[in-house]
Amino acid sequence: MRRRVGALLAALIAGLAALLLPNTPAVAGTVSDYPEFPYPATTYSEPFRGQFHFSSQSGWMNDPNGLVYANGLYHFFYQHNPHGLAWDTMHWGHATSPDLVHWTQKPIALEPGVHPGTLFSGGGVVDKDNTSGLKTGSLDPIVVFSNTDGVSIFYSNDNGRTFQAYDKGRKQIEIPDESRDPKVIWDAARHRWTMVVWSNQGGNGVNLYTSPNLLDWTLASRYQAPWLFECPDFYPLPLDGRSNQQKWVLTSASSQYVVGSFDGTTFRTDWTQPQQMDLGTTYAGGSFYAAETFTNTPDGRTVQMAWQGGNRGSTWTGNATFPVTLALVSTPDGPRITRTPVAELSSLASQTETWKNDTVKAAKEPKPGKEPKAGKEPKAADNPFEGIKADTYEITAQFDVKNSTATRFGFDLHSRSDGTADRSVVYDTAAQTLQGKPLKPRDGKVTMRLLVDRGQLEIFADGGLYSLSDNVDFDSAADSQGIRLFATGGKVKLDNATFTRLNTSWGTAQSTLESNLKGPWHAAGGAWTDVSAGKRASTSGDGFYLSASSGGDAVYQGDITLDTARAGGLTFRANAAGAGYTATLDTSGVLKLWRPGKDIAVKALPVSPGRTYHLTVRTDGPRIRVWVDNGADPVIDATDATYASGLFGVNVYNGNATVQNLNTGPGGFTAFPAGRWTPRGGTWTVTPAGLNGSAPQNGFYLSDRTGGDFTYEGDLSVTNGTATGLTFRAGSDGTGYTANIDTSAGVVKLWRPGRDIATYATAITEGRTYHLKVRTDGNRIRVWFGNKADPVIDATDDAYTSGLFGVNTFAANSVTQNLAVS
Repeated sequence: MRRRVGALLAALIAGLAALLLPNTPAVAGTVSDYPEFPYPATTYSEPFRGQFHFSSQSGWMNDPNGLVYANGLYHFFYQHNPHGLAWDTMHWGHATSPDLVHWTQKPIALEPGVHPGTLFSGGGVVDKDNTSGLKTGSLDPIVVFSNTDGVSIFYSNDNGRTFQAYDKGRKQIEIPDESRDPKVIWDAARHRWTMVVWSNQGGNGVNLYTSPNLLDWTLASRYQAPWLFECPDFYPLPLDGRSNQQKWVLTSASSQYVVGSFDGTTFRTDWTQPQQMDLGTTYAGGSFYAAETFTNTPDGRTVQMAWQGGNRGSTWTGNATFPVTLALVSTPDGPRITRTPVAELSSLASQTETWKNDTVKAAKEPKPGKEPKAGKEPKAADNPFEGIKADTYEITAQFDVKNSTATRFGFDLHSRSDGTADRSVVYDTAAQTLQGKPLKPRDGKVTMRLLVDRGQLEIFADGGLYSLSDNVDFDSAADSQGIRLFATGGKVKLDNATFTRLNTSWGTAQSTLESNLKGPWHAAGGAWTDVSAGKRASTSGDGFYLSASSGGDAVYQGDITLDTARAGGLTFRANAAGAGYTATLDTSGVLKLWRPGKDIAVKALPVSPGRTYHLTVRTDGPRIRVWVDNGADPVIDATDATYASGLFGVNVYNGNATVQNLNTGPGGFTAFPAGRWTPRGGTWTVTPAGLNGSAPQNGFYLSDRTGGDFTYEGDLSVTNGTATGLTFRAGSDGTGYTANIDTSAGVVKLWRPGRDIATYATAITEGRTYHLKVRTDGNRIRVWFGNKADPVIDATDDAYTSGLFGVNTFAANSVTQNLAVS
């Protein structure tokens, strides 16, 4: 979605972006360069903050963008202004979930000034078959589409942690008219991609494009309709679940839709008017707008979320509707969409009560002229929900209205003893309406399902054919959590009803801490906060931060940076209080393996504040080994049988420290045998994908192994930025030779301080992994690139005859893996 921005406002926005960006030019995906992250801390328990509806940790959110299931996680991107509580400079916010219910805020995905173009609404896909050729590692690329008056492409090869701009952000589709909101899907029948883009070419409508590879697009057709404004979505649904009766659905931002056919080029429908998918306030800022469906869902469901703009608090504005599964069913009026909350909602259930075959009677009729005010229904003579106090919950109820004498019946939600309530959900038996919207009984029955959150109310009925989304500021005070089932003007039979209390969905995973350990995490001592580099601890004594993952024999590794802290390290086989084993680095100059009451092993080791260290622990029964900084041999090899199994976590003692990349299982930095590696500039960490380097200028990571004549090779990738390479025959400060790949110059380069010895021109793409091999024979240096049989550089230089092996990163984030020396 886009609001027209005049030249003056555009200039102001550009100026703001310039002020917010640091002096060093930001590069795509450099989280530490994002001035808006990390967000202020929150427990998500503020008044009116949805407990199972997603809202941004802080700032403004509107349209859902690029909803995908990728590499084991649902990704929810959204239009976002992190600077304030109103619409302004648009970013792409980002959150992830394993189950569509438990969301975790992640760093901003697309950032003005870091990523080119106008970053308005768009769609996303997972390129499982690598049709684009953008895949560089083991993970499937996430490819998203944005910009206005044309379409630009961005992609991620690290499951949404960082995004690169394809072709430097140039528009791959040029649209001369006002346009925005591209949505892309896979057309399985034609084995190609289809895109719909809203444009006002002669009026509201969508352009349809096709592509074999997500990069090259051909205009196929245009569908035009007055109702079709902004944020289109386009997807197939089987009619009544029959795969041989597939229909196509085209929707607008205001939830209007038509059903028709698509032959791979043209969408056709015989509908003359659209239907309304949701009956809430379907305008920008209302209770249902700009809905989008996920692509690549693992079970083939069509899952939808929309923007609810009416929810706000002191630190956030806007939320998303709870995810629903869409289906298409036959009705006497033709095919219609149904919306049903995803089954994963049940994971929040903590208490359930049921009723059957009850009768709800009206209270004593008021005197003429004394009718109750709206939201203050007469107290029911028989309220099955009497005594229940609840803040967030679900109600399903079926009423027999065939012989009902009640003129109205329904629920008072968050009711109080004085008869008032925050919202009444009312069925009018004469008008046959629910909340004033048509709802005819089916076989004499009316069934409704209510999702009640702190700032949201969603009502479903008639098998999902009826859907109404609302924002309500529910009072969560203890005396305002009643539920009243009422009837007026007579009685109504309650066939059955179920009340289910729903717990909060927040707090089960980590925002900035990269880890494959399960949540929820919990602190046992100290204060633990999100920072861009990971999880930061502040302790006056021992502080533990513990996952929900436990194990006995395992390989466990992570990165730790001691700032003012005396010590910090990896905790394992621990109980919930942290009692277990800890391998810790201590600034007194030791590596220590300890448990409560005993130092099992202590080894002298220089430890400097401000430097990032990588620790690896391996346990085999009572045997415990500890490695530091990717050395081939353990620094500690000890035995202790006190604890056989327990939780994985971290420990910090007396001060501030930051931890990151806590992982169990295989993976990490694979390299030739050597002792401890040493950083010389930049920050060097280890993830399951390999060695990650980040440096604003030259940064080196050096082994203790030296050589003169050799073959040295490895796999390198510039995640974003300028260059990375293999360093050899180097001194302890990195001074020596480097063979690198340079994205800005488009070259493979052999250089040493003060001289570029030789270059080979070739395109180097951010995010793509390249294999480099170097062979030295005296003063002859040859460099092989990729799978080429012949060297791309064959040069001579005699400045350095022998020295250390290592890697280099220049003005970039990089990944290095599989280093070998022979």
